[in-house]
Amino acid sequence: MRSESKHKNWNEVKTNDSWAIFKIMGEFVNGYEKLSRIGPCVSIFGSARTKPDHPYYKLAESIAKKITEHGYGVITGGGPGIMEAGNKGAHLAGGTSVGLNIALPFEQHDNPYIDGDKSIDFDYFFVRKVMFVKYSQGFVVMPGGFGTLDEFFEAFTLIQTHKIERFPLILVGTEFWSGLMDWIKNTLLEQNNNISPEDLDLVHVVDTEDEVLNILNEFYNKFNLSPNF
Repeated sequence: MRSESKHKNWNEVKTNDSWAIFKIMGEFVNGYEKLSRIGPCVSIFGSARTKPDHPYYKLAESIAKKITEHGYGVITGGGPGIMEAGNKGAHLAGGTSVGLNIALPFEQHDNPYIDGDKSIDFDYFFVRKVMFVKYSQGFVVMPGGFGTLDEFFEAFTLIQTHKIERFPLILVGTEFWSGLMDWIKNTLLEQNNNISPEDLDLVHVVDTEDEVLNILNEFYNKFNLSPNF
């Protein structure tokens, strides 16, 4: 009886997996349709736990506001913390403010600064990450936790392996990121030869909104691109 029960349950799982394909396809189609109308933007990543009175929240808001004033749209994960700060800065500057929301058992809820028609909900992290990468022409990474590190290394790997163009990858907060970058340089590169020296050139580490804007503008001018005015 136990064997039959397990076999039956496994068949149910396989059936559910098959139907899940259509839900995944639906998320891709919805994301592509909405974001293709918006056009490429700059993604801002960071912790959902950062409070509005924290210096990093204020810096993320200032960065988003400044780059939006220069024509760049902003995409965030749509939730609280740094994501809210990014959308808030873009909203206050009257620019494009996009939120790619994910259903989570904690932390995640929509922030009020996303443009009404530019809020997109996802159940699957991997679909959401595809949208970030496909419609971003720059990545600004504020201090954060595991999710932020995942997004940073995803972009880093795709640029390193030439799966996407070499868009600016900017870490904001020298004090926060210096330990990680030292480990990458000393352990991955010098001790184990797991990466190439030129890989380190793919990442900028900065502290101010002016530095972020200068890096974005230099990239856009070099390749004769235009931000989303």
